[in-house]
Amino acid sequence: MEIPSRVDYTESAAELLRALSATHGPLMFHQSGGCCDGSSPMCYLEGEFRVGGSDVLIGELKVEGIPKPIKVWMSASQFEYWKHTHLTIDVVDGRGGGFSLEAPEGKRFLTRSRLFSDEEWKILEDSPVATGAN
Repeated sequence: MEIPSRVDYTESAAELLRALSATHGPLMFHQSGGCCDGSSPMCYLEGEFRVGGSDVLIGELKVEGIPKPIKVWMSASQFEYWKHTHLTIDVVDGRGGGFSLEAPEGKRFLTRSRLFSDEEWKILEDSPVATGAN
């Protein structure tokens, strides 16, 4: 039985990720929990955002043309709130916060979501998740 993915991306996001990866190198995401940048997926150089022991790895994006998967992290408290939800990283025109790599491009990443189906959730609810501690 295959474990459903918790996170995916749109083709528009993939195009921007390929450009950012070509310019900056390996990337990572941390789903912001609010404050300065709202609830946006923040794109960083891999390792530039310090993942804490309670951060949860919700998935790895395998984007064609990018050699290394892009890890997507979220705080444990936010994961508790969103764990029933599949997230899709998308991109739109406009400037988001200044902390994410796409800001100078006139684009911003955003997260679209849907609830997992009952079948998906039955598989996921007992599936372990990796944290920054492991």
